[in-house]
Amino acid sequence: MQLRRVAVLGGGPGGLYAARLLKLARPGCDVVVHEQGVPDQTFGFGVGLAARTQRRLAEADPASLDDILANAWSHDMRMRVGGREAGMSVSSLVAVGRAELLRVLQRHAEDAGVKLEFGTRRSADELDADLVIAADGVGSATRAAGAFGEDVEVGSGWYLWAGVDVALPHALFAPEHTEHGVFVTHAYPYAPDRSTFLVETDEATWRAAGFDATSEGLGFDESDTVALEYLSDVFAKHLDGHRLIGNRTRWLQFRTVRCERWHDGRTVLLGDAAHTAHYSVGSGTKLAMEDAIALVSSLQEADDLETALTAYEEARRPAVTRIQDIAERSRRWWETFPERLDLPVEQLLVAYMTRAGNVSLDRFAAGTPDVVNAALQQWAGEEPPAVTSAAGGSLMEWALARALRPSTPGQEPETADEHLGTRGFDARVVPDDPAALAAKGFDVTVLDVGTDDRPSGREEAVEEAVTRGSAVIDMVWLTGGDDRSSVLTRLEVAERLRRRTPALVVVAGPHDLRVELADGLAADRTHLVALR
Repeated sequence: MQLRRVAVLGGGPGGLYAARLLKLARPGCDVVVHEQGVPDQTFGFGVGLAARTQRRLAEADPASLDDILANAWSHDMRMRVGGREAGMSVSSLVAVGRAELLRVLQRHAEDAGVKLEFGTRRSADELDADLVIAADGVGSATRAAGAFGEDVEVGSGWYLWAGVDVALPHALFAPEHTEHGVFVTHAYPYAPDRSTFLVETDEATWRAAGFDATSEGLGFDESDTVALEYLSDVFAKHLDGHRLIGNRTRWLQFRTVRCERWHDGRTVLLGDAAHTAHYSVGSGTKLAMEDAIALVSSLQEADDLETALTAYEEARRPAVTRIQDIAERSRRWWETFPERLDLPVEQLLVAYMTRAGNVSLDRFAAGTPDVVNAALQQWAGEEPPAVTSAAGGSLMEWALARALRPSTPGQEPETADEHLGTRGFDARVVPDDPAALAAKGFDVTVLDVGTDDRPSGREEAVEEAVTRGSAVIDMVWLTGGDDRSSVLTRLEVAERLRRRTPALVVVAGPHDLRVELADGLAADRTHLVALR
């Protein structure tokens, strides 16, 4: 297939990387990147790159990755809650300043022969090109104008990206209580004198603090300075005398973008223009650059453009769908984060790591045994076995076999669930038979938690199930499909019921998914499970 001219709309990491790879693969092709902004005036702070992404970039273009890593910053992670702290090593994760990343990619694109055009807004229709790669971001004008079948879902929480002019000693997750509600930060260093400091909160807190008004009327390059000053005070003990800085910083709600099609004629979407994944899984830049690798590979292997663009989408959509599934669960977890602040920090860190079904308890324990040991002792009231000596080398069977005991009059309760009264369970697994529990005196309400057209389920479907279960005061039994996504959604519903109602919560699921169910128990998402 011959490509004489290729135009790239958008000079972010995905667009620049696609342009370079394409020019390296096709030296005779005229490749131009059209970026409406100007160099060195980018917005944003740090960008994270996980180990797996680094390996893929190394395979595709080791020269550019070497320069990226030369400007990157590695760190571990800490969670601080209620004066206590728990940590984990994430040394394989590095962060690099977005501006520095763009400078590296611009230089490498130009070295390959790509032309960079700045300061002019272009549309696909006006460009003389055989192929237009639209990498113009979450607000893509190209996507909005084309036949891509876009679907944009807006989250319920509010967040803003800020920075601080010091390298924090660790990546940090920390909630802070205020008179208006809870704010939580995700912060991480990305340079010797810079850290990203992202803050989020729920809508009620955001409105109570008056932030529904402070971002109104801001110019394109302005930041919400009222919010920055307020949050500098809220998080002062984590900032060591420094103040938050802005860069077009204002409150936003996350937009999850999905498209029925990623190409329309000669135009193809890449990165956030085609799909977004919540920042809590750190995948925006990763997905865009991996899209670029797949797109260029498909263009090299196909005989015509339509075949190439179809192959690109078929190659990338499964991985993107998986990340979006994980990201949506993670987004909803963070948007209900304040509900979990009664947990000890170790348990909260376990709940965080297992929140989306991507990291199992055993996997987390293998790298962070001290935290998991403390969390399980807090949960079960007894010392767990060492990971290596547990049954089958797994904590799963141990967790399933723990007792759920009622409180004893005159003694400290062994569990926070004092509404158990005199009824307890010798293990966390009960027979897959609601009637058997009803015969023991429980008033059991069975709810079928249905699935929808998305693996992660929709927010409204989760809340509808929670609403139905909220009237239950004794025991709610959650059942539904036997696929993994359905079980994870039931655990998500269970956790909200577990924290919002006095009912005992049982999640039913297949024996083959007992790992996920055991993880849900240990993360305090449900009281009991029933294995089919």
